[in-house]
Amino acid sequence: MKIATTSVAFVGLFALAACTTDPAVAPPDATGSGDAAAPAGNEWFDQELFDAQFAQREVEPAGPEDEPYLQHIDAEMVDTAQYASDGAKKACFANASISNPWRQTGWITMNQQLKALQDAGVISEMETRDAQDSDDTQIADIDYFIAEGDCDVFVISPNSTAAMTPAVERACETGKPVIVFDRGVNTDCPVTFIHPIGGFAWGIDTAQFLIDNLQEGDKVVALRILPGVDVLEHRWAAAEKLFDEAGIEAVDYFSGGDPAEIKNILSDELAKGDVAGVWMDAGDGAVAAIEAFEDAGADYPVMTGEDEMSFLRKWQDTGLTGLAPVYSNFQWRTPLLAIQSIFAGEEIPKEWVLPQSPITEDELDRYLTENEGMPDGHYAKFGGENLPGYPEVWQQRQMP
Repeated sequence: MKIATTSVAFVGLFALAACTTDPAVAPPDATGSGDAAAPAGNEWFDQELFDAQFAQREVEPAGPEDEPYLQHIDAEMVDTAQYASDGAKKACFANASISNPWRQTGWITMNQQLKALQDAGVISEMETRDAQDSDDTQIADIDYFIAEGDCDVFVISPNSTAAMTPAVERACETGKPVIVFDRGVNTDCPVTFIHPIGGFAWGIDTAQFLIDNLQEGDKVVALRILPGVDVLEHRWAAAEKLFDEAGIEAVDYFSGGDPAEIKNILSDELAKGDVAGVWMDAGDGAVAAIEAFEDAGADYPVMTGEDEMSFLRKWQDTGLTGLAPVYSNFQWRTPLLAIQSIFAGEEIPKEWVLPQSPITEDELDRYLTENEGMPDGHYAKFGGENLPGYPEVWQQRQMP
């Protein structure tokens, strides 16, 4: 496997195409880290997607019961016979980054899945370029792969939605199969788009949990990572809608996931009065949020974090009223397994919707026990228990 980064910016984006899975809108204007975020609901809210993901939360997924990374929900299957071919294939992976614990956990799992498929003769190598959270860099990475000309299949985890769309379309124009996962783009040209149910489902689960455990008029501080990424914007769009309807006072901030900034935000809000709840669009910094209440001598909030081990452990230690929403980390296995199916000419979902179930208080002890010995940055629903190197590779957390 080759890993590289590049800093060459591609100049001149093609016009955006319409989208079948995400609202084709420009990202909303956003303020800097630590400032109150601009309202995102009007720009990113999509009633059809909200309703679809609301319903998908209750659908029993199809696929192997013990392999959630191969399950799918409400799938329209597509024929891949045109790609059927013998022999090991070279994959080219344009990754947004491995700059946070969720992406690092997925990257480790993906590479262990790669080893299994290399041993099986499915994939010869995976050349990876890491964009380090830069749209310009990832555009250049994709164009590099296209110009290189020796990729059998493109795998892309977009840095952001609109900016990456033209580059993904250029990859599709090569005639090679393109697989997009994690974050979406505004085109349906990829063979498959792989993702958990989505941001609206996350927003519904988390907001409804807070509403059920709070009173009308209570204040919730919403901590957001960054603007302009569809799945993150959808999380807040759904939550904002439900908070407004329930009479919950919700104020949102972009923190960049920085623990110090999270503490500053919550310290300032606690100085203004009671904060009854904390909502997060990603679990980075969840422990810092809890510590802000401890530092202020305030009662613990009702809180939603994520299935990162640091939050699960702090949740258990404090006994706070919590929920761990999940953006299924095991999805990092699915693109490589999709490659196996594509070159075998098998049908796969056009939109490959994976299951996405929060960890509740009743399940907390189970997931802590199953992931005993894993580092704090590990994600409980990583789905790699049957891969080579388990559990040591994840415990050591060495980036490939």
